Amino acid sequence: MADSTSQKKPAANSASAKAPAPGRGRVEVLKTHKLYIGGAFVRTESGRYLKLKNAKGELIANICHASRKDFRNAVSAAGKALPGWSGKSAFNRSQILYRIAEMLEQRAPLLVDEMVRMGVARAAARREVDLCIDRTVYFAGWCDKYAQIFSSVNPVASAHFNFSVPEPMGVITVVAGNDTALLSLLSNLLPVLAGGNTAVVLAPEKYPLSAVFLSEILNDSDVPGGAVNILTGLHQELLPHAAGHMGVHGLIVDDCAKDTAAGLREQCAENLKRLILRAADWTSPDSQHPYLIMDTQELKTTWHPVEKISGAGSGY
Repeated sequence: MADSTSQKKPAANSASAKAPAPGRGRVEVLKTHKLYIGGAFVRTESGRYLKLKNAKGELIANICHASRKDFRNAVSAAGKALPGWSGKSAFNRSQILYRIAEMLEQRAPLLVDEMVRMGVARAAARREVDLCIDRTVYFAGWCDKYAQIFSSVNPVASAHFNFSVPEPMGVITVVAGNDTALLSLLSNLLPVLAGGNTAVVLAPEKYPLSAVFLSEILNDSDVPGGAVNILTGLHQELLPHAAGHMGVHGLIVDDCAKDTAAGLREQCAENLKRLILRAADWTSPDSQHPYLIMDTQELKTTWHPVEKISGAGSGY
């Protein structure tokens, strides 16, 4: 898991660097994985990074440690992408989510390897990747169907046609749980996207490489830049900013501690932000349903006058 001690990225110094002695091998150059904001891979503005270690305590990667400024940049990118993503037809959003599933299927062996590097058993990693693919296909199918299920025509006592339809809330922050490498993240993100919202995702602290892998898939798919922004870092540092930011319309936190939840409720109440706390077993078939889409929807009710037709003439 990621080392909680943030460090500055050391500057390269060719003069002081020493080549390994003959016969002693070489020093591996570990990749510093970047944040995904606005459709681009960027370094954290703070220059901080976290050391990611496997179960044996071996250093396997450097992870960018996102700051408050990075979070604000991600919210800004999500806000700019909202009109374009929510304005797409439901069928088009369905096609894009299905494209994500296709790319997950194509790169499944690589994703399994990434999970194994972080300490997940290979058999468990394979099962989780299969569930991730199936869940993506599931919500891709709901994109153009949930509105038919949850819309309504309402009886009124006046000469009006009254109906209610779901509309996306806006920018949603999704905080993934640490119980799974990718399934929690996708199970909470996909309903947000299916409903036409844009998202800022806080990657699981324990398994950040899976979120980084997903960002590479999103970048190569048809998801518009800014529709999904993925940050790696410490949840306790970024959660207060997510709850207090006025540009965030909803906050989803998976597997949240009780003391943290109490503080989030208070912060979200101050700016009327919708707070959704989840603690589901995402491996269960019962954990996928269209009500997850409705958690980040608002119902818009429209009144339209109905023409009266009678023997004396017609009119409104």
